[in-house]
Amino acid sequence: MTNPDIFDRRLRALRRDRMMGGFADHDFLYGAMLEELLDRLADVRRDLPEALVVGCPDDSAKAALERMGKRVACIDPGFLAARQAGGGVQGDEDALPFADDSFDLILACGTLDSVNDLPGALILMRRILRPDGLLLAAFAGAGTLPRLRAALMTGEGDRPGQHIHPQVDVRSAGDLLGRAGFAMPVADGDMLTVRYGDMLRLMHDLRGMGAGNALGSHPPALRRDVLAAAMAHFAEAADPDGRTAEQIGVIYLSGWKPDASQAKPARRGSATISLTEALKRKS
Repeated sequence: MTNPDIFDRRLRALRRDRMMGGFADHDFLYGAMLEELLDRLADVRRDLPEALVVGCPDDSAKAALERMGKRVACIDPGFLAARQAGGGVQGDEDALPFADDSFDLILACGTLDSVNDLPGALILMRRILRPDGLLLAAFAGAGTLPRLRAALMTGEGDRPGQHIHPQVDVRSAGDLLGRAGFAMPVADGDMLTVRYGDMLRLMHDLRGMGAGNALGSHPPALRRDVLAAAMAHFAEAADPDGRTAEQIGVIYLSGWKPDASQAKPARRGSATISLTEALKRKS
């Protein structure tokens, strides 16, 4: 028996396709994550010539990597997003249609928060990397949209629906990276603050970036009275200028596919002096 999907794969792809055409008006989160990933890649002193971009709502990631001299393939859960990437492949991250040892670099930006099998997706990414290949990923995680979540729960009262996706925290993401078999796994996070004059504008941005609800459980539609109560609660949290601060927690991951050339941690018990002695020498 297999566990039911958390996310509706068809609806997830539809959300991605519906954002196409107007994504440039809602790309601030994707742009911030991509900029950080590219900054981290700039610190890597290896060529990594064959790259895969996972998540391509526009051509910015592909273009940036091509300017570095890399050959780039793209995959996206949405058909239209994959097509605009110029020969991109439509597919889910937990069912990647690539052979083992195909890429030197995977840059996954903005989609892993809604993949059904995140551990499986990380394992597949490690498999399709070549030895000593690098994964860099960014996605929304724990701490995202607390104001919107509270407003919707207040509006629905005693019977709230699940309108916001489950969220992974940094510690859990790092554990998953290590369990997937990556060497030198690193997970860290950042908190972005965005400010809105009303809740509907925030929801409009979420739809525009393809981040609308794609849960398989299909929560009930928001009635007018529920929406009005939620909007009032959101507005009550506004600053003196009338704008409410909302937060988006971003998780960044990096890890290398193991290779014999990589540095290994020292064998336990191989130290030649005690910690006490080492500290004495430092003083």
